[in-house]
Amino acid sequence: MRRPLKLTSALFAFGVLLASLTAAVPAEAVAISCTDTDLPVSGPGLPPLVPGAPATVHGRLCLPAGEAPDTVQLLVHGGTYNSAYWDLPYEPERYSYQRDMAAHGYATFAADQLGAGRSSRPLSLPLSAWAEAEAMHEVVGHLRAGRAGGGPFAKVVIVGHSVGSGVVAVEASTYHDVDGVVLTGITHLPALPVLALGAALGLQPAMVDSGLAGLGSDPLYFTTKPGARAGLFYAAGDSDPAVIAADEATKDQVSVPGMGTVALFGIVVPSTRGITVPVFQVVGEKDVLFCGVLALRDCSDAGVLRAQEAPYYADPSKLSMYVLPGAGHSVALHENAGEYRSATRSWLQDRLGIAPQGYHSIGRN
Repeated sequence: MRRPLKLTSALFAFGVLLASLTAAVPAEAVAISCTDTDLPVSGPGLPPLVPGAPATVHGRLCLPAGEAPDTVQLLVHGGTYNSAYWDLPYEPERYSYQRDMAAHGYATFAADQLGAGRSSRPLSLPLSAWAEAEAMHEVVGHLRAGRAGGGPFAKVVIVGHSVGSGVVAVEASTYHDVDGVVLTGITHLPALPVLALGAALGLQPAMVDSGLAGLGSDPLYFTTKPGARAGLFYAAGDSDPAVIAADEATKDQVSVPGMGTVALFGIVVPSTRGITVPVFQVVGEKDVLFCGVLALRDCSDAGVLRAQEAPYYADPSKLSMYVLPGAGHSVALHENAGEYRSATRSWLQDRLGIAPQGYHSIGRN
């Protein structure tokens, strides 16, 4: 009569052991899935490229295994980049922001901004900060409605890099439709002499670039000259030449009007004063474009930099700062980028209360 009880006890003990072993599986071992989609968008001064058809934003949604999380990060790349910035086709286990986030239980949607990647490429002149921001606002709506896959997302955290951070600031301050903001590769006082010199010596029209000439872009779409990305976007000693080569191979174009209006209304005005949700600002310690004496920004210490940046926010108490040691401008593509991703996850949990999918019982509250 006691055997069924013993069997039940044994099965219970086995279940407890199995659950504990499952919880101990490294996040990197969790299976992920990524799917591509095109979402219809509009924007100021952006008529349909084909009569009756809207412009589209292409994006890649990456999800962790199991049930989809209720929060998604909308990733907005920088100028002369596309969504490959977030999922570089080289050693993805080390450099892919999207795959690493999914492995740790977070959903991401990496969008190609209008004019870049596989999104629509309108004329460059009307492609202002407002146009890009409105397009991202519509993408936020699609994500909340479940039109990008993975079901509807209750929360959206918008993440930008460089010029994309300017777009993100305009979007968040204009539409107030996101639950958190991450700004990377940007400060409010850039090194203007370095930016000017970099633009003069490091940029060229996309139409004369050997890799992008086939796009048929108008003269106000620009990209970096061959070999310029290493000096502009990377710090020696914390970068892999193979990563820089992959970056060069996947580079894209950016509209000059877009860069100008983003710089003016995303940074100088600044639009960050209108952001009402928590902000996580991230820069590389050795970002030559936004840090140093010429930028009047000390990026060697997160506390000092936060004090310098706080006046540009309506509620400085909502600003968190992180400096990636030894890194240059493109923080996601440096050898120690894992530290920045880990810091972002900690901020998501500690400041926004967003725990990773499947790790609620062992994550922070």
